[in-house]
Amino acid sequence: MKKLLSKTLVSGLCACAVLSMPVVAQDVEIRATDLGGGVYMMTGSGGNLGLSVGDDGAFLIDDQFAPLSDKIKAAIAEVSGSPVRFLVNTHWHGDHTGGNANFANDGAIIVAHKNVRKRLTKDHFIEAINYDVKASAAVALPVITFAKEINFYQNGQSIHILHVENAHTDGDALIYFEEADVLHMGDTFFNKSYPFIDTSTGGSINGVIAAHERALAIITQSTKIIPGHGVLANRADLQNNLAMLKEVRSKILKTIADGLDADAAVAADPLATLNEQWGGGFINAERMVRIVHADLSKS
Repeated sequence: MKKLLSKTLVSGLCACAVLSMPVVAQDVEIRATDLGGGVYMMTGSGGNLGLSVGDDGAFLIDDQFAPLSDKIKAAIAEVSGSPVRFLVNTHWHGDHTGGNANFANDGAIIVAHKNVRKRLTKDHFIEAINYDVKASAAVALPVITFAKEINFYQNGQSIHILHVENAHTDGDALIYFEEADVLHMGDTFFNKSYPFIDTSTGGSINGVIAAHERALAIITQSTKIIPGHGVLANRADLQNNLAMLKEVRSKILKTIADGLDADAAVAADPLATLNEQWGGGFINAERMVRIVHADLSKS
């Protein structure tokens, strides 16, 4: 288990990581990077966090795993004199929502797309990683939901939250801090690696590509981009990622057109020219081929 964690499998939604968090939480450091305008990117173990601080109280994006909540709260207290007022979930996976109950018990109001609440109320089986997920407790559920978009005006920031359909899941949100020019993309963007696309709960490669295109239409040349996983990014990083995704889609579509099933497609290694640059994360070449092949075969 520790060997898996040492290889950063925790960067994705992984059963091993979830089950091991109580053991490794003591070794996790929560780090905050000042992006300007009172907005921070925070890292620890699990999905990257976003934070806005100021007179209106702390506005938090995602909350990683439950055992890390105290460390996250302590890190927030170092830059904010107020606790978390609003907590936005970018999607439903446990490395982004695991601390919901802990923050809600402190008075945070949880906000998410309506499908996030729906997913959290039910048990799920995530086929790509062969993992059963149990429904969340009532206290962990979003109490404000939206269908297409919702706006907040906090800490001198106009915060625009936009739903992107059937991307990483069926409940993804992009969060743009207009004045600070910072965009949090959740797991619609894995910077510098193949993404995990959860087709079991509505994700699709076409949706991830569309989410990238939507983001590029929103941002400026100088926008700082917080990915769901990976290092802080910029517009060029997002454009490179989009080009990779389109190439993956094209290459997998060819295997389908050639009549290859998933096993034969994996054996053909259609992503060979991409794997050295993009295949070193949670989703390796074989997983990427299998996920995308199954997804596009349904179309």
